[in-house]
Amino acid sequence: MSADEQELPARTGVALRLDTGDRLRVVNTHGSQVVDLWAMAADDVLESMSMPHSRNPWFRLAPRPGDILVTNLRRPILRLLEDSSPGVHDTLIPSCDSERYRQLGAPPDHGSCTDNFHAALRAIGVDPPRAVPNAVNLWMNVIFQSNGTISIAAPVSKPGDYVLVEAEMDCIVALSACPHDLPPVQLNGIDCTPHDVAYAVIAHS
Repeated sequence: MSADEQELPARTGVALRLDTGDRLRVVNTHGSQVVDLWAMAADDVLESMSMPHSRNPWFRLAPRPGDILVTNLRRPILRLLEDSSPGVHDTLIPSCDSERYRQLGAPPDHGSCTDNFHAALRAIGVDPPRAVPNAVNLWMNVIFQSNGTISIAAPVSKPGDYVLVEAEMDCIVALSACPHDLPPVQLNGIDCTPHDVAYAVIAHS
């Protein structure tokens, strides 16, 4: 981890305020960790990054360097500048929550990305929206089958892979190191074990 990076421990979340032009680097320290990334307008958390609205101009399912992620009002909020990984990210699956873990038979106190989102925003004094907005699920490997079904496999990213995004407006960004650990789904790697990641904010000069 470099000197400018902060650790985001496994199963936890963080929220950050970015000014227009600030950059955020997210590093997959161990290579196998999925990170939910949300973005909301700084002055209105109900205007949030939207995967359906973003996919519309991309005409593909995952962003590539140079692509802009837009809000539910179709305003640019983040731009993907760099991606050192193979570029396998998910924009379809919703963030995990307590009800999903209940359905999967997890203990009642199992953490979730939704819990992390709410806690992270409250930690910076922001009242979170009840309905969690769309996230881009960094490094989540969702495979499409020829018969139209989907499955989730282990990430194909490597230790140290990173993405770099730039704020297109003043915004709040939240990250969650996904706590999914239920085999046989290898969402967070073949060991089904969440790991820490790293992040760094590079202020616009």
